[in-house]
Amino acid sequence: MRYSSRIRPISYLKANAAEVLLNLAEDREPLVITQNGEAKAVLQDVASFEETQETLALLKILALGQQEMAAGKVKPAADVVARLRAKRSAD
Repeated sequence: MRYSSRIRPISYLKANAAEVLLNLAEDREPLVITQNGEAKAVLQDVASFEETQETLALLKILALGQQEMAAGKVKPAADVVARLRAKRSAD
């Protein structure tokens, strides 16, 4: 995705807010807002934002798992399954 075509000054946002929101929902591409010629904010539709947050959460879980593996905090899968089965039969 090329962000250069998705850059607008804040004055454009102020004058065309309803259209900008409609385009964000339809295109599902972020829009960079500038102020005094500098990028200041990125706008995106809610669905894309939620997808990004879910992706980040999954990546964080993976990173934590890798850290635990590197620290030796692992158990053989067979041991875990056996423990769960034993717990299930005890209930």
